[in-house]
Amino acid sequence: MAAPAACTRFSDNYDLKEELGKGAFSVVRRCVQKSTGLEFAAKIINTKKLSARDFQKLEREARICRKLQHPNIVRLHDSIQEENFHYLVFDLVTGGELFEDIVAREFYSEADASHCIQQILESVNHCHTNGVVHRDLKPENLLLASKAKGAAVKLADFGLAIEVQGEQHAWFGFAGTPGYLSPEVLKKEPYGKPVDIWACGVILYILLVGYPPFWDEDQHRLYAQIKAGAYDYPSPEWDTVTPEAKNLINQMLTVNPSKRITASEALKHPWICQRERVASIVHRQETVDCLKKFNARRKLKGAILTTMLATRNFSSRSIITKKGDGSQVKESTDSSTTLEDDDIKEDKIKGGVDRSSTVIAKDPEARKQEVIKMTEQLLEAINVGDYEAYTKICDPHLTAFEPEALGNLVEGMDFHKFYFDNVVGKNCKAVNTTILNPTVHLLGDDAACIAYVRLTQYMDKQGAAHSSQCEETRIWHKRDNKWQNVHFHRSSNSPPFTFAPSAHK
Repeated sequence: MAAPAACTRFSDNYDLKEELGKGAFSVVRRCVQKSTGLEFAAKIINTKKLSARDFQKLEREARICRKLQHPNIVRLHDSIQEENFHYLVFDLVTGGELFEDIVAREFYSEADASHCIQQILESVNHCHTNGVVHRDLKPENLLLASKAKGAAVKLADFGLAIEVQGEQHAWFGFAGTPGYLSPEVLKKEPYGKPVDIWACGVILYILLVGYPPFWDEDQHRLYAQIKAGAYDYPSPEWDTVTPEAKNLINQMLTVNPSKRITASEALKHPWICQRERVASIVHRQETVDCLKKFNARRKLKGAILTTMLATRNFSSRSIITKKGDGSQVKESTDSSTTLEDDDIKEDKIKGGVDRSSTVIAKDPEARKQEVIKMTEQLLEAINVGDYEAYTKICDPHLTAFEPEALGNLVEGMDFHKFYFDNVVGKNCKAVNTTILNPTVHLLGDDAACIAYVRLTQYMDKQGAAHSSQCEETRIWHKRDNKWQNVHFHRSSNSPPFTFAPSAHK
């Protein structure tokens, strides 16, 4: 692996190509090494936007990645620091997410799931052998080296990884992704390497049936399930899974971390090392079907989060809110959202600002009413066909999932302007919109999510009265003391009539 060059500029060694992905403070672009012509992925971090603490974490990530060299881990090849940017040069992995590849396969069996988890465990075992705990094992971080059949699974994203001494257990802070968090982290007990094995157990469960062992829209209930280890194997989908597979899951999802199986022990489990004899080779179509829905949910929530992070410049930590008793609770974000809350003690000891959580304003009810009022103003702008008013309320990069977008995430105003120019306000004599059952969740100081039923009454050109309803969710962000709509999702229970304002934005 190339040693970090102190005086070399990134552009001396690499040519930058197209963008591959984007985060809150970073962008990933394909790059070509000038001396060899080899392709890599460059993670470019804008260090101007980082706090001193975030900069320390960046250095920690680079240090950890440098010492991990394994066929099932995305390898760091170079680390270059310039005045305003830090460049991390990784393997270019072109196969996409493991979970997306599985649903595209013509055949998928329990034995295939065994081979997948084996590669994940190999990467975890290498981390643990080198004193590294990943802390954020989840489908989004499991990639394939290439699109070739049988390509290696690669573990990625060591942004939350920590270094531990031996079998050390300590409180390293609240970090991870809700659906994959271990009981000991949720109980705020000392933890270590076993947290990764718990997450592997959750992943293996999903690999076998296409849905997670712990699931609840309410975060408190989800955490209660995990702390109790309350999962089961419901019929009929689990009836066709071998007892050995369930046995391995049980040993991974053991609430007591000291009794939980280790990565090296799991690799010696018969369901893995003797899969040809033990694991079933029957095609699991129901698993693939469920996994498609699971992936779709992840992508939708990921799109909402990306909209908030990449274009609004606030980190996922601002989504954590404080309760009156001082404890941390995450409101209305999905179980695929990464949380990190490990700076609190350090910042408070230093007397600095507690950046890792956001204190809700004194009167949250008033702020919720603000969001409802802004939503009503937005819908009124649609009703009367006032595109100028609509643009003032919406972010220019507004993203949306709605029936007219045919399952695609659309960004920007042009898609909506078409309806303002050609449909809204022109095909109806009168329109009245009622918001039913509005539920507002505050996401930190400067963001909120509102879900509601939109009931629309209107008169057509023939004087006949009609009504339609749909369900909408909108994400709002406050900038310069002004609320803007940054994302919405709409599902219509009635067909999109060409003259219906509720169906055409």
